[in-house]
Amino acid sequence: MKPFLMAFATALVSSTFALADTPVTPAEAEKIKAALEVFGCTGGKMEKETEGSGYFEVDDAKCKDGQYDIKLDKDFKVLAMTRD
Repeated sequence: MKPFLMAFATALVSSTFALADTPVTPAEAEKIKAALEVFGCTGGKMEKETEGSGYFEVDDAKCKDGQYDIKLDKDFKVLAMTRD
């Protein structure tokens, strides 16, 4: 019984971490670009988080003073900017 429980727990944990972020729609991409422009930023890889939060992420956005990872809420307001 123990080996079965261990295998089940391993499979459960593995499947939880397998969730990937999804690409943004063209409409979402335009709103994200507009939000980034306010901060003088462009580009980066845009994704929507899949865990139901509705947050957006932009990895490696190019800003005036360097490269950043940026997190936006579901209303496209910047929540966090982390310098790479």
